[in-house]
Amino acid sequence: MSTVIIPARYASSRFIGKALALIGGTPMVNLVAQRCLQSKADRVVVVTDDERIAEAVRTTRAECVMSPSELATGTDRVAYVAKNINDDIVINVQGDEPIIPPSRIDEWIAELERDPSLEMITACVAFKDEAMAQNPSHVKVVMDSNGNALYFSRLPIPFDRDGNINPIRYRHIGIYGFRRKFLLRYAQLGKTPLEQAESLEQLRALENGVRIKVIKTAYEPVSVDTPEDLVAAEQYSGVLHNG
Repeated sequence: MSTVIIPARYASSRFIGKALALIGGTPMVNLVAQRCLQSKADRVVVVTDDERIAEAVRTTRAECVMSPSELATGTDRVAYVAKNINDDIVINVQGDEPIIPPSRIDEWIAELERDPSLEMITACVAFKDEAMAQNPSHVKVVMDSNGNALYFSRLPIPFDRDGNINPIRYRHIGIYGFRRKFLLRYAQLGKTPLEQAESLEQLRALENGVRIKVIKTAYEPVSVDTPEDLVAAEQYSGVLHNG
């Protein structure tokens, strides 16, 4: 059994109230929930600390859970919900991913079902634009030959020292699948040095020796972090609606 959990805060640091920003006339968090409801997951739950978001979500078929406002991260909010469910597989989809393909969620669920030893999974896509690869806002990931993460960084890794290799660089897509038992343990681990240096939560898992499987995908995320990002989201929403 599997559950998709969508953390959605109102007080986003870069875009206050972005979960309720309208895309094609629909609150963004509702669009994310609707996409997740089209996946094979058994449940979809939005977790929020704001009644305005909860009120919007109640117009969908997704469940809504109110969380304490003092929870520091999205992972903490996802773990808060996971404590009270029995499903073995938990997929964490950010509330600012309005075009997440349901088929990708199905892929992550299937991978966790296929490999019982796998505790954590995520995804990546090859950069098509070198300028984006140089941007520290876009997180990079390098993997071993089996597709397991070696490191995540805001720097453009791997570094081409001699300038003649032209390596493929992969953008990390910040959507995760967890084994529920591991998620609850992970949320209790203290912050680690690399995590603090890069400000990347997933490094906490690597620093504690946890294997993270990274699935390569063609999905180009359209995350909404600023009001300007709404323009691209509106364009994609129109393509999806008309297609």
